This record gives sequence, structure tokens and C-alpha cells, in this order.
Amino acid sequence: MSLFTGSRRLTDAEKAAAEEGPAPDDAATDREDAAAGAATDGPDAPDAAAAAGGWRGRHPRAARAAARGTTALAAVLVLAALLLPDRLDRLTPGAFARIPVEGILGAAVLLLLPPRARRAAALLGGAVLGLLTVLDLLDMGFQSVLVRPFDPVLDWPLLGDGEDFLKDAVGRAGAIGALVGAVLLVLALVVLTALAVLRLSRVTARHSAATTRTTLVLGTVWITCAALGLQLAGAPVASVTAARHLEAHAVQLRASLADEREFAREAAVDPFRGTPPDRLLTGLRGKDVIFAFIESYGRTAVQDSLMAPQVDAALADGTRSLRAAGFSSRSAFLTSPTFGGGSWLAHSTFMSGLWVTNQQRYRTVTSSDRMSLTGAFRRTGAWRTVGIMPGVTRAWPEASFYGLDHVYDSRHMGYRGPKFSWSPVPDQYSLTAFQRLEHGRPHDRPLMSEVILTSSHTPWAPVPRTIGWDQVGDGSVYDAVRKEGSTPAEVWRSRTRVRTEYGRSIRYSVESLVSFVEKYGTDDTVLVFLGDHQPAPVVSGDGAGHDVPIAIVAHDPKVLDRMSGWGWQDGLRPGPTAPVWRMDTFRDRFLRTYSGKAAPR
Repeated sequence: MSLFTGSRRLTDAEKAAAEEGPAPDDAATDREDAAAGAATDGPDAPDAAAAAGGWRGRHPRAARAAARGTTALAAVLVLAALLLPDRLDRLTPGAFARIPVEGILGAAVLLLLPPRARRAAALLGGAVLGLLTVLDLLDMGFQSVLVRPFDPVLDWPLLGDGEDFLKDAVGRAGAIGALVGAVLLVLALVVLTALAVLRLSRVTARHSAATTRTTLVLGTVWITCAALGLQLAGAPVASVTAARHLEAHAVQLRASLADEREFAREAAVDPFRGTPPDRLLTGLRGKDVIFAFIESYGRTAVQDSLMAPQVDAALADGTRSLRAAGFSSRSAFLTSPTFGGGSWLAHSTFMSGLWVTNQQRYRTVTSSDRMSLTGAFRRTGAWRTVGIMPGVTRAWPEASFYGLDHVYDSRHMGYRGPKFSWSPVPDQYSLTAFQRLEHGRPHDRPLMSEVILTSSHTPWAPVPRTIGWDQVGDGSVYDAVRKEGSTPAEVWRSRTRVRTEYGRSIRYSVESLVSFVEKYGTDDTVLVFLGDHQPAPVVSGDGAGHDVPIAIVAHDPKVLDRMSGWGWQDGLRPGPTAPVWRMDTFRDRFLRTYSGKAAPR
């Protein structure tokens, strides 16, 4: 073709073919590659480039360097996308010093295709590779926080929660900037990866002989490394990373689509569906029952050498002070369905008796007629049921599933103080509002309450401090308290500081709750408090389990006598050998213990 010049003279036939121009399918490719070809092919390339005119004609060496540099960058981008791991702890230089089989097969396929099909395949393959890279980056983030991969079907709502977290951590402007940057990054990855594969396909087509030899050599080396199991820095040299990630996402996609039907069938089976109301919770009649969740209160808080001393001290002090006030307590562990976040999944698991691990399951169960644990109290007609939900900032239709007669969220608690990062209301104020609005008021029925304490929510800065109950007022006192604390930016400079502040936040929540029971508890008070999930790996470390502490506190010894067969340990702090139950088993055990026998299915 006339764009590729050499040192020999053209024959008459070649001249005629050149004058007729390229075939239709090759025309676009040849026009786009003209300058690059002239700048890189043959000893007369500078002359050809000069003949072409323009910037490349005036600066042939720079054009040649730019063309080669662009090709090199395209190769680096494609190679990085093919070898990118899906976990941060695997993101090492050795991860990119391997041979991707997908690149070898892709080059072979592109060599065999005609020009038009080759361009289409290159663009499509590059776009798919770019999307896979985006999913790998999302997997990194989810593995770092939630210790699980991103679910492309069910996890999109969590991105909105991430945006809310950023607003609290860096402000609205910073969150918008991060969102815009993320969108641009996604578009850039998809477009640039597609263009990079297209460019490499053109280079391989122009140098088909060399590409064929290189592909055969690399294929042979890959097969040899795979057969021998050769590794580099603990990773196989013969890489199938991209193919495995794509397969994993395909399997996950099929599982997510099938999960809704399977879970709906599971949710339809309820051993307590036919239990008459007068046989439910007979062992707690007349008691004021409080179910309290402490955000991110995980096993790490009571067993890690850095956080445990201050948390254990709060639990030990709380056990002694409650005993002095006439209360007894038992504790154990529950295994949460989530890790590092997704508190609502744990709440619905605990209350429904179903294993709620994703947003789809959450929507299914909270829109169903299944009886929740708190809903069982309402069903009896013997309790007034209320919720204290400081983390709720908008309409919350799930209240009907939880069987709550009335919900007080952050907008209805009379708080006039500042936010403490994510947490709209400090825990001690939430409990003060609970006492003022419901617990301390006369009722014709006992009270069943669900209370969510949020001060131990990430980023654990600033952390409130306990003040006198008579000082809480409308919350304006917390302006000064907040200024005393550290900012997230200060805390998150050091992992040790993050873990220390996490421990302080758990201690604050525990002390607030125990102090509330001491001050406002009665002979009829029964408190069940637990964590919803472990904190993120930055606190809990790699390999931490999903266990969270749970404790039951009661003044009436008959309440704890009923659960004597559970094997739970005395006190608020469960020891290393304390029983561990799955969180979804608690509802049925609790109902069987404090009710008549379940009706037959």
C-alpha cells in the first residue's frame, strides 16, 4: 500500500494499485494509521512523514516518538487491566509481572479477523475490559470495608450511602467532587481501554508476522508456566485473572437473580405464623422491654488488645453498677450477616429470623407480612411499641414491618445540637429523648422499644463524651463537646488513632446505655443490647469474624431464669468461650423461651 514506503522502486502494478486506493474496509484504518505508519516504518519514514505535511511532517522524530509512546501506554493500560487484582492486599508489583492468557488469545483472534470485524471486536472487547476494571476497583473498595465483593445487581443502593458518608466526612462540596470524579473515572476507563485495544489491534495488523511469532512464543511460555505451576511473589506467572474475575461476576449475577425466588420461599415458612396472640411472650407480660443496637459493636471491641481494655473496663464497671442497682445480666455472641456496614441487614436478620445478606432480601422481608420480633409484641396487643431511630433522616416505611406504633427519628427528637460526623444525634441525647417522649411518661400498657445508638458509627470522630443527664437539655450543650473532639481528617492519618477512637466510641455508647438503665430503669425493665456488625478491617484487621456481643439485662430474676438453658455467661462482657449463635436464630429462640410452644407448620 502507498502508505508504507521502502527503499526499493514500486512496480507498475503496485503503482496502479496505490493510485486506485485501499479497499473500502481498509480505508479508514489506513487513513488513521498513515502518520503513525510513516513515522515508524522503514528507513524512509521521515521523508514520507514530511511529504504528508502538517505537524508530523515538520517534526518527524517527535511524531515517531509520540506514536511509539502512545502505543506503549496503550499496552500498559491493557496489561494492567488484564492483571488488576480485586483486593487491595494483592495490589503488588508482582501482580503485574505475569503473562495474561486473555491477552494472548485476544491478539490471536484479532489477527484472524478482517479489518471491519477487527475494529468492532477491539472496541467491544476493550469496553468490556474497561467495565471489568471498574468492577475490580469496586471489589477492592467493598473488600476493604465490607469484606465481600461488589454485587453488580444488588449493591447499587449502597453507593448512595457512600455518598452520604462522604458528605458527613468531607462536606457537600467534597462529596460532589468525589462523585463527579468517580463518574469521569469510570467513563475514562471504559473509553480509554477500548481505544487502547483498538490501537494495539492496528499495530498488530500492520506487523502481523512479528505479532504471530510473539503470540506463539508467549503462548508456549504460558502453557509451560501453567504446567509447571511457576509462581512469582506467590502468584502464578501464567495468569487467568481477568477470565476468573469475569466468571466470578457471571456466577454472582446468576446467583443474585435466583436468590430472590429462593429467599421468598424461605420467608414464607414461619413456625410462629399461627401462634395465637395470647400465647406470645407470656413470660414478659408487664415488662418494659428495650432492644438496643450499638453501631459497629463487634467482637473486636472486647477482645482486641488495643480497644478491649477501655471497652472491657466499661462493661465490667457496668456489670457492677447494674448489680448494685438490682439488675443481673447474661451475655454471648451472635454472628452477623454483614461486616463493616449495612446495619439494616443485621437489624432485619435479628428481628425476622431470616438470614438477610443483601438489599434484595431486605426489601423482600420488610415488605412481607412475616412477624418480626418487635412485631410480636405489637401483635399481642399488650405493649405500646415505639422506635428511637436517630439515624433515620427521611421517610421510613419499614416501620410497619417492625411493628412500631410510633417512630421518633432525628427530625422528631427536639435536638438542637451539632452532628457528630455521620451520627445526627449523640447517644446520650437519644436516650434522654426516649425518656422524655416515651419511657418516662405514664402508659396504660408497658412499653416495647427499639433503640438505635449511632455514635459509634464510622468515622469515629469526633466522639461525644458523657455528661450529666440534667445537662443534656435540647442538645445545644454539644456544640462545645464537639469542638473538644478530633476531626475525621486528624484521626484517619493513623490506623492506631482510628482504632483508639473506635474503642472510645464504643465505650461512650455502652456507658450511656448502662447509665440510662441505672437512672431510669425500674423493676420491670428488660434490656437486650447488641452490636449490629464488626467495624471495618481498618479497625478489626484482616480475618476477623462476623461475631458481635449481645447481653440481656433484667431486674426480675425470673426473666433470666427462663434463659438458663442458653448457656450464656454472667455479666455484660462475653468471654472468648461464650456461646455463638447465628443472628437469624435469635428470634425463634427468644419467642420459644418467653412464649408458649410454636404452632405447628
